[in-house]
Amino acid sequence: MQKTIPFFNYQALFTPQEEELMPVLLNVMRRGAFILQKDLLEFEANLAKFVGAKYAFGVANGTDALIIALRAAGIKPGDEVILPSHTYIATAAAVHFAGATPVLVECGTDHLIDPESVKAAVTAKTRAIMPVQLNGRTSEMDALQTIADEHNLLIIEDAAQALGSKYKGQCAGTFGIAGTYSFYPAKVLGCFGDGGAVVTNDDATAEQVSLLRDHGRNEDGDIVAWGLNSRLDNLQAAVLNFKLQTFPQAVERRREIARRYHAGLSEISDLVLPPSPDSDPNHYDVYQNYEIESSHRDALKDHLKKDGIGTIIQWAGKAVHQFEALKFNVSLPFTEKMFERCLMLPMNTSLSAEDIDYICDSIHHFYRLAV
Repeated sequence: MQKTIPFFNYQALFTPQEEELMPVLLNVMRRGAFILQKDLLEFEANLAKFVGAKYAFGVANGTDALIIALRAAGIKPGDEVILPSHTYIATAAAVHFAGATPVLVECGTDHLIDPESVKAAVTAKTRAIMPVQLNGRTSEMDALQTIADEHNLLIIEDAAQALGSKYKGQCAGTFGIAGTYSFYPAKVLGCFGDGGAVVTNDDATAEQVSLLRDHGRNEDGDIVAWGLNSRLDNLQAAVLNFKLQTFPQAVERRREIARRYHAGLSEISDLVLPPSPDSDPNHYDVYQNYEIESSHRDALKDHLKKDGIGTIIQWAGKAVHQFEALKFNVSLPFTEKMFERCLMLPMNTSLSAEDIDYICDSIHHFYRLAV
């Protein structure tokens, strides 16, 4: 019997917890507490505690978080920032709008920034490395830190897809001078609109983030610098604070789904799967996405669609350097090849075991027909 499994079920963000969420929403609205109120302060404190950072600041969205983190860390016009081309355009755009130059490099077999490619891209103008912790996995941060130390570079993390992910026990977003998260609804911790956060352990950076997100105002209300209007609104903060209470359980559910995918698909030799949970003691993955590779990617996508299964090829099937209008003059053959093969299967907590089995069965059926 055919099922319908969307790539992401947005209604499921709310309806299963409607009875618990409505009092949270009503409480904020009845108090008229919409901007920079106690709900935001509580969420920031709880988020900082969760990831092990000294400071956390809620901002309007993940892109603003990146721009603010870069500017707070002192990135300026003339600087170069190294980042992977396998990322959402927002990562490179943030570097651009901070006034610096994005330098795009290869990803590795794990789909994350390749340290050897980073090393080869360092110039006299390089000021920072921006690893992108994609799909709920943290990059090989030891290797990146070694490069940063050797060349006196900052690390500023784009951990939009990796809240709760760890490398050697340390949370994504906490390795460099600053890290950022996105709370877009489909993220592993999502709100009911746009939202983001910047975390840091550095006092001076924290002060700059605080000023930059709120018009350059200090605690006395005096304008002491040029700033932006990028505050996480209180309603979203209250929702996120509520969801953060059960976030570890949500992550474990994603890891259970990943285990089921791995058990169901690992025998198909043509597929490249994400590492299974607990397969590498250095990595704790939260599976924001489940991105596979197939040499029959397009045909597989069409087959799954006919079986009612939604899939996505990330970012319109292009790495950042492949958008011609941006005029990047760089060849990244590994990344380009990967974009001919990559496909994301449904991965969210609304999926049942039966849904995953149905998806795996459909993929097996495709390969029986394809061979």
